[in-house]
Amino acid sequence: MRAYELPTSLNINGVAYTIRTDFRAIIDILIAMNDPDLDQQAKTFIMLQILYEEWQNIPFEDLTEACQKACDFIDCGQVDDPNKPKPRLMDWEQDGDMIVPAVNKAAGKEIRAVPYMHWWTFFGYFMESGECLFNTVVGIRSKKAKGERLDKWEKKFYQENKNIIDIKTRLSEEEQAYKDTLNEMLNLK
Repeated sequence: MRAYELPTSLNINGVAYTIRTDFRAIIDILIAMNDPDLDQQAKTFIMLQILYEEWQNIPFEDLTEACQKACDFIDCGQVDDPNKPKPRLMDWEQDGDMIVPAVNKAAGKEIRAVPYMHWWTFFGYFMESGECLFNTVVGIRSKKAKGERLDKWEKKFYQENKNIIDIKTRLSEEEQAYKDTLNEMLNLK
């Protein structure tokens, strides 16, 4: 993938398949990837179904390549070292209320009002968001994940804003039901 082009299709085994490139579609995929009620197969199916306009036309034997190309597109061609796991510092769903203003600031417009914005354009704005609430939150999350000491102002900010800084663990319906049952049993005593 080239930095100066905005792809609108992906080549799978010599066939170009048109993809949905609006940032909203990609964020829907990213949110689904964090859904604890979906297994890996369901997540893969959702990604293919959302991204590829004619996903049902992709031959079964080409699905692995289609998934890899989809991930490459979503990652904007950036490759991380798989041997260096990174802590989870953001959640597209939980952080949406902070991400949108940050991207709006970088874009100089209300991105939710535009009928279409290519994912790579959105991601470029996202990466250039600069000083903002979202990046302050991510910076504190990063320090905490690495066990680094927070500055005095960061400690105060964290104490006052734990609800937006701590990434909430989403439980599957089954896990939540189990937790609720345990809590009921503990409260009976």
